[in-house]
Amino acid sequence: MGRKFYSLADEEFNRLFTEFRFTAYRLESLQRYDVSYEQDEFARFLSGEARGEFPGIAEWIDGTVAKAAAAGKAMSRVHVVELPLSDYVRFECAWAYEHTVEAGEDVRILPVPKQEWPSELPHYDYWLFDSTQLVAMYYEEDGSFSAAEIIDDPQRIVEANYWRDAAQASAIPYREFARKYPDELRVSG
Repeated sequence: MGRKFYSLADEEFNRLFTEFRFTAYRLESLQRYDVSYEQDEFARFLSGEARGEFPGIAEWIDGTVAKAAAAGKAMSRVHVVELPLSDYVRFECAWAYEHTVEAGEDVRILPVPKQEWPSELPHYDYWLFDSTQLVAMYYEEDGSFSAAEIIDDPQRIVEANYWRDAAQASAIPYREFARKYPDELRVSG
C-alpha cells in the first residue's frame, strides 16, 4: 500500500485537492462524521440556530471547491444515506452541501432504507482523483477520522471507478433530493 495520512490537515494530503488535473470524486458511507472543525456548528444546528460563519466549511468551499470549478475541474461526491436521516446528515445537507453545490460541487445523494446497503457499493469512504489515484478514508465507529491511505493496487483502483459509476448512476442530485425529501431534512426533536 501507499502513503498514510493521520491528519486531515496534512499538507501532502491537502495537495491532492489542488493538484488533481480533471476530477475529484468522493464516496461517503457514514451517517455521522465527527470532525473537530464541525463540532460547534453541529451543536448550533441541533439547537435550532441559524447557520452563521462556518470557518471549516468556508475554507473548503472557497479554497477548494470554488477554485477547482473556476479552473474547469470537476468535484463530485455521492453520499449513501440511510432513511430516516441522522441528525448529522441533516446538518451536512443544510449547512454544507447546500453551499458546496452552489460553489460548483456535484453532490448526489443515494437514499436507502436503514440496514439495506446497496450491494454494488462498498461500505467505506474514499477519494478518487483523475480516475487513477485512490485514497481510502478510514474512520472509527464514532465517525472520527483515523487515517487516509493512498492505494496503489490497480485492481482496487478499477473497483473504485466501477463503484463511482454505479453510485452516480443510482444517486440523485442534492437539490432534487432536498425537494423530494423535505421532511427528512427537518431537525428532529
